[in-house]
Amino acid sequence: MQQVLDLHIHSRYSRACSKDLTLENLDKACRTKGVDIIATGDFTHPQWFDALTNLTPSPSPYKGEGSSLYQIKNSDGKVKFILSTELALIYKQGDPSHEGGASKTRRIHLVVLAPNIAAVEKLNKYLDAHYNIRSDGRPILGMSAVELCKILFDIDEKFMVIPAHIWTPWFAVFGSKSGFDSMEECFSEFTKYIYAYETGLSSDPAMNWRLSALDNLTLLSNSDAHSLPNIAREANVFAMNEISYDAVYDIIKNSSPNARAHSPKPSAGRAGSKFGELLYTIEFYPEEGMYHYDGHRVCGIRFAPAETKKHKGICPKCKKQLTMGVDYRVNELADREIGFRPSGAPNYKKLVELDKIIAEALDVKSRAAQRVQAEYKSILKKTNARELDILIDYNLDDLKKVTLPEIVEGIQRVREGKLIVEPGFDGQYGTVKIFSQEEKASNKQGHLF
Repeated sequence: MQQVLDLHIHSRYSRACSKDLTLENLDKACRTKGVDIIATGDFTHPQWFDALTNLTPSPSPYKGEGSSLYQIKNSDGKVKFILSTELALIYKQGDPSHEGGASKTRRIHLVVLAPNIAAVEKLNKYLDAHYNIRSDGRPILGMSAVELCKILFDIDEKFMVIPAHIWTPWFAVFGSKSGFDSMEECFSEFTKYIYAYETGLSSDPAMNWRLSALDNLTLLSNSDAHSLPNIAREANVFAMNEISYDAVYDIIKNSSPNARAHSPKPSAGRAGSKFGELLYTIEFYPEEGMYHYDGHRVCGIRFAPAETKKHKGICPKCKKQLTMGVDYRVNELADREIGFRPSGAPNYKKLVELDKIIAEALDVKSRAAQRVQAEYKSILKKTNARELDILIDYNLDDLKKVTLPEIVEGIQRVREGKLIVEPGFDGQYGTVKIFSQEEKASNKQGHLF
């Protein structure tokens, strides 16, 4: 059974997040988007945890207080929740690149998946006694990654720790500002229990394949959604033989390129898991991410890595150090050339959300505009399909029967990667355009297509 999973989102209790992020709204949005298993996000926040206790365990082959996915009570269970949170760790740790091992401030974000409510309750009780977990859904903890792993695995060995958006400059395991050069430096003896990593919006699988050290880890992509429309802007597509937490856990554990390449059954269950396999990831165009290129937002300076090197990492306007983006950092750590693909690496598909495509086709600035949303709802109703199905594999000739030809053309161009891209930098989102200004003008006159 094919399932779409988004394993990293936030709740209404995180800073700068929509108040519409309730369990009921998440369930509804996932049905529209085409997500089958959605992260709860923010399970450490007391008020959100109280809401999560109202979920009911989904039917599972496992009995008793084991591992579980959850669903809204009295629902049909088509949308399942997996207990998750993102934790921000800020601490000092020795830097091998400094003589004498001088300490360096580390700032990393980790996604944590939990097997059941009881395990989360134990974790929250400990954290609440030692840290402030009440002010934000993504709490800041003054502990190392090693300390966190010890706490988690002492509570339940089925917790999963996934380094979040691993290349982001300010808060990531490989971040240029406060990260590490290897997983081992960060996780030490617990590295063997780190089975996966998250690409983040500013990188895609092809960029991550350039680092051979990641071949033993499963590549995951998640939305990190702060609002309902952004759910599944990145996601994972699994083939699952059963729908359970244990299945999610096992597929993630066994879906690295190396595991897939050496599986004894390459034609079935390639991931080496009896529960199924990772088929592909759904990707944001990384250039649209906030940290793809280097630069200074306040100075209006945006550089590709080669240009940054010419300027020795210094902003030509203010003469301060540039914020090195994801592309630069990948180049810095990569031990492979651009275009290398590891044996066994799963596929990926780059998408632009449907309402963004509609807005482009109609030359409307906001995806939230009434005209855009009316057309969005009309397409879904007339096709009786989910958004991801329309974007990925819905027959375009059939789609022409229910919507404007320029919208269909937009979907086709996204599938083919024929886009106009301006990379993001230093916290500013990039832009991905489907139509030129000339085409938009012609489109308004109704004779482009």
